[in-house]
Amino acid sequence: MKIFGKVRHRPSASWRQATDRAFTLIGDGRYEDAGALLTRAADLEPWLSESWFNLALLHKFRHDWEQARAAGLRAVALLDRESGAPDWWNVGIAATALQDWPLARRAWQAYGLRVPGEGAPSAEPVGMELGSAAVRLSPEGEAEVVWGRRLDPARIEVLSIPLPSSGRRWGEVVLHDGVPHGERITAAGPSYPVFDEIELWAPSPVPTWVVLLEAASETDRDALERLAADAGFAAEDWSSSVRLLCRTCSESRMPVDEGDGEQHLDPHDHSEPGHPGPLGHRTSGDLWVPERECGIAAPSGLVRGLLDGWVADSPGTRAWRDLEEVC
Repeated sequence: MKIFGKVRHRPSASWRQATDRAFTLIGDGRYEDAGALLTRAADLEPWLSESWFNLALLHKFRHDWEQARAAGLRAVALLDRESGAPDWWNVGIAATALQDWPLARRAWQAYGLRVPGEGAPSAEPVGMELGSAAVRLSPEGEAEVVWGRRLDPARIEVLSIPLPSSGRRWGEVVLHDGVPHGERITAAGPSYPVFDEIELWAPSPVPTWVVLLEAASETDRDALERLAADAGFAAEDWSSSVRLLCRTCSESRMPVDEGDGEQHLDPHDHSEPGHPGPLGHRTSGDLWVPERECGIAAPSGLVRGLLDGWVADSPGTRAWRDLEEVC
């Protein structure tokens, strides 16, 4: 096959050696040295789409979106198939990071995804109806998996209340990678992919608070979560929603208790059973611990009113203390 007058051929031994060495350096976090090798590989084999795909991948790791877009476009120009190539996915991520919506639409369509025609071609893609997913915040640090709503193939709106260690807030939009690392399986059967965060795309103005609740029953706890949701914000019982997992477990197929209303001992949970709060929450089914550590996402002018209103509805079974803004 000829591309721009050149005969397509297998890469040379020098190209393979430079590329292999570059990806070893990427694994060690030595992006600058890897970039020099991948640039050399592209000089050796400029007619290979793989040369530019690899450079686009490196620039994605570095969050250099202008360079990722440029290299990605060179890669797709050399493709020998019409759709479905991962090169287009990388272009879509870079275009989304840069808010280059015409290119993002083109990339998702070229990959084989349906992009509704709502709005002008220059508007961001909306209405793709990709459903829910989980996203791993700070994947290279103190990683945390939270739930969110997929806005498009590269962005998730965070709907859980992240722990303060993640530096993320409820309602933020994060850019994420295209290859899932793990799954979460619900009791009802559906499984959801876990994507790795790349970077924060849109911050949230809503602060995160932590508060200690005295909730006599799950019904009392649920009432606060409903109250916050009705106000347009969120509350989350971290004592029951958070569990500590090692990296291997986190990146595997893990069951979740979403919607089954029942807690149980989990052999993959690396926290202390029966201990409330983010350092351990699993209990033996019928044991309810009234003291709950709860995260709340709400403006400072509203959060105390929410808690006082919750207590006022059932003062004999509810109380709160030690409210603190943490993120």
